[in-house]
Amino acid sequence: MSTKVTEAFRSGGGVGWHEHHPSLFEGTERFFRPNYAANLVAQWIPALDGVKEKLEKGATVADVGCGHGSSTILMAQSYPNSKFFGFDYHQASIEKARERAKRAGVGDRISFQVATAKGFPGTHYDLVTFFDCLHDMGDPAGAAKHVRQSLAPDGVWMIVEPFANDDLKNNLNPVSTLLPL
Repeated sequence: MSTKVTEAFRSGGGVGWHEHHPSLFEGTERFFRPNYAANLVAQWIPALDGVKEKLEKGATVADVGCGHGSSTILMAQSYPNSKFFGFDYHQASIEKARERAKRAGVGDRISFQVATAKGFPGTHYDLVTFFDCLHDMGDPAGAAKHVRQSLAPDGVWMIVEPFANDDLKNNLNPVSTLLPL
């Protein structure tokens, strides 16, 4: 463990996402992308009342904590009538997301910007998504308040988070061994 990480744990503080080694960002995206590819368009979106139909007609979507943009790009590929805005506070991830959207041919339907979960711009979103990131935020309640203010009156907030139990002993499984302390 690096000195910086060790000092943060000893002091009781955390390590900012931007302070990790660049390989972590690539590894995280590679870990989660297959789940998004298998489930996002085929199962998760259709499970939300009326959202699939809105996206097919043309909706406005904010993908907060988008990282390298995998989830945003998948949605843009599946719903060409909709407009997507990907937000992440990590500049290098936003740059990677822009490159990947352009390569995927959906750069004209996605705008990636550096922004925090408590400060991303825009209002009247039909759908706001948080994929595997809410648990990493320093102020999830503040992020939730901002999402509420950014949604259209009939907008939907979709949250995908890892399942966790209240007791550590119940969270020890093969997946947990892959996670950092």
